[in-house]
Amino acid sequence: MGMMNQMKQAMQMRKEAKRIQSEIEKITCEYSNGGITCVARGDFTIVSIKVSEESMGDVLAGKPQRYETMLTNVVNGALKAVKKQTQDAMAKMMQGAGMDGLLGG
Repeated sequence: MGMMNQMKQAMQMRKEAKRIQSEIEKITCEYSNGGITCVARGDFTIVSIKVSEESMGDVLAGKPQRYETMLTNVVNGALKAVKKQTQDAMAKMMQGAGMDGLLGG
């Protein structure tokens, strides 16, 4: 009977992990700087990048490196923000599901 209970528990944990993953994918973070805005999702994909006309000034002035650096910084900022938000949400969800021991907590 012990083996059946372990299998049942493993199936329940797998189901809960899928639910948590689904919730994480719904998280989005927006990060803006210098007229560039990036939105990243909890699964670390980029939803959108918006660029204002003003931010294109460096490119039009023949200085694309500065614009590229700013764009890179904004994308990294969005990913860093969504990573933190995702980690916090995941910790709360796992704690609520009684799975917090799996993460060493």
